Amino acid sequence: MGSVEYLNPDGLNKNPAAFTNVVVVTGAAKTIYVGGQDAVDAAGNIVGKEDVKAQAEQVMHNLQVALAAGGASLEHVIKWNLYVVQGHSLQPGFEVFQRIWGNRPNPPLITMAYVAGLAHPDFIMEMEAIAVVP
Repeated sequence: MGSVEYLNPDGLNKNPAAFTNVVVVTGAAKTIYVGGQDAVDAAGNIVGKEDVKAQAEQVMHNLQVALAAGGASLEHVIKWNLYVVQGHSLQPGFEVFQRIWGNRPNPPLITMAYVAGLAHPDFIMEMEAIAVVP
């Protein structure tokens, strides 16, 4: 018997647009779906306006908070989706990701797309994740 749990953990912004940050599906394995995380701190402040590296740091922090709320960590991620606003270099964000990912085995699948814009004009990047905990 499986279950679905919707989480909005402390440490992530509580957005008034009524969306869930994390969904945990439990069955033979637990699957955690993390909705798109932007460079917003727990108080709702946008971090790193016009700074891809600073936004990547906050996005990765938010993803780790969300994963932990679902009982997962980075090594459980099987899929990342990354969206970057056109005209911004992806390289500083990848450098942050590579530093945080480190030498963990089994790097996840990744999809990256340039987009015309995100939910707020100060957002440069957004990232979502799917993790599986055996």
